[in-house]
Amino acid sequence: MNVMKHAIVAIALGLAGALWSVGASAAPVTIYDPSSRSFITYDPDEVLRDAHGGAYSGGGAAPLISYPEPGPEFDRQVVSYETDEAPGTIVIDTDRKFLYYVLEDGQALRMGVGVGREGCGWTGTVWVGGKQVQPKWFPPAEMIERQPELAQYQPNGMPGGDGNPLGERAIYLHDENGNDTLYRIHGTIEPNSIGLNVSSGCIRMLNENVIELYDMVPLGAKVVVI
Repeated sequence: MNVMKHAIVAIALGLAGALWSVGASAAPVTIYDPSSRSFITYDPDEVLRDAHGGAYSGGGAAPLISYPEPGPEFDRQVVSYETDEAPGTIVIDTDRKFLYYVLEDGQALRMGVGVGREGCGWTGTVWVGGKQVQPKWFPPAEMIERQPELAQYQPNGMPGGDGNPLGERAIYLHDENGNDTLYRIHGTIEPNSIGLNVSSGCIRMLNENVIELYDMVPLGAKVVVI
């Protein structure tokens, strides 16, 4: 979408006169898109900014890193769920942003999750290879490039507790050979990110939900990511 089309959208939203193009020489900008509930990286000439420096996409004029309140569909609830997977299996629907813990009699415990952002999503079958209360967090290299102050946590990790992005629990996902995939199901300190494409591939849950899942799921449990 070109700048002219963005400008038309901006006028329709009452933002005319307050927006201008970032410019082709600027770095790409990642902006939350409310229509898809995900973050999208835009070329600089596809982004408009207001007089206060807020970045907007033409699609919805939503400010940079703005989390909406998750809808009630992401609340913990027991639902009807037809599957060939055995009770005790975890099924994660990355498209709909739901985690299902399969129960007996065609039912499942469903909880909302946050999943991998654009380019970080994945699917496959893995198994629970480890669990940890108040896990340490090791920032990925690409995050350290953006935020050099996080390098202090690279050698030994950030201790669990307040401010730790993994929240209260982490469930470690391993492949069929027992190797750590580096993906986790974990809690979050950003509850409004549930229902969004926001992570680097890990599955985020509300802390109260991941605590319950942690207590239910044994080591070796099957996890199907679709």
